[in-house]
Amino acid sequence: MAGKNWQIEGRYVEYCSCDQGCPCESMADPTYGYCTGLVAFKIDKGYCEEVRLDDLAVVGTFYFPRAIHHGQGVFQPILDERADEAQRTALFYILSGEDQPVGTMFQIFSVIIETIKDPLFAKIEFDWDLDKRRARVEVADVVRAHAEPIRNPVTDREERMITVLPEGWVFHEAENASAFAKGLGAIKFDLNRRHSSLAHVAWNQNGLLHTYDEYKLKFGRP
Repeated sequence: MAGKNWQIEGRYVEYCSCDQGCPCESMADPTYGYCTGLVAFKIDKGYCEEVRLDDLAVVGTFYFPRAIHHGQGVFQPILDERADEAQRTALFYILSGEDQPVGTMFQIFSVIIETIKDPLFAKIEFDWDLDKRRARVEVADVVRAHAEPIRNPVTDREERMITVLPEGWVFHEAENASAFAKGLGAIKFDLNRRHSSLAHVAWNQNGLLHTYDEYKLKFGRP
C-alpha cells in the first residue's frame, strides 16, 4: 500500500558528544566511541496529507553505545505541546520511517534505534540563527542546550567551519558550532564545547527534497 504524502521545510540543529566537526558525518567513528545528545527542528512549512504542521517544533534525545550504524540506539521523542491529536499522529508517522525508502533519514533511524522512551508533549523553546551560528533549545526539566560559534583557542576569534554533504541524508550543508547541552530526562548527558550543526532542511517521504544544486539556489548559501 502506498504511503502518505508529507513534506517538511524548516530549521535544524543537532548537539552531540563528538569533537567539533563531528566525524560521524563523514562516516568515521564517534570521537569517544559512543554518541549522545539531541536533535531538534522547527517546521516553517509542512504537512502530512491534509494535516498542516507549520510552526511546530520537534526534539529528540538519543544515546548510541557505539557508532550509530551498529544500532542499539535509545531515543526519546519530544513533541510541541501545541500539536493537536491529528498533528501528533502525523508527526509520529513521519518520525517512524514507515513507508519511506531505505537510506532516507527517518527510515535509517527506525533501524538503528532499538529502544524508544515514552514520548513527551511539552513547550519547546527554539531559537536559531544560521548566519550567526547560534541556536537555543529548551524543554523545562528535560533539555537545556545552546550553540555558539567555534572560537580559536589561541586568539579567541570566532571561526567558521562548514560541513558540505552533496549526497547527504540529513542535510546538504551545515554550519558547525560549539555545543553546550544538558539532558535531564530519560536520556542524560552533559556536553561542554562539543559538536553542533545548524542547517536548513527540506524532507519528504522520499528523503531530501532538493538536490544539492537546488539547495544552493534556494538558500543562496556561499
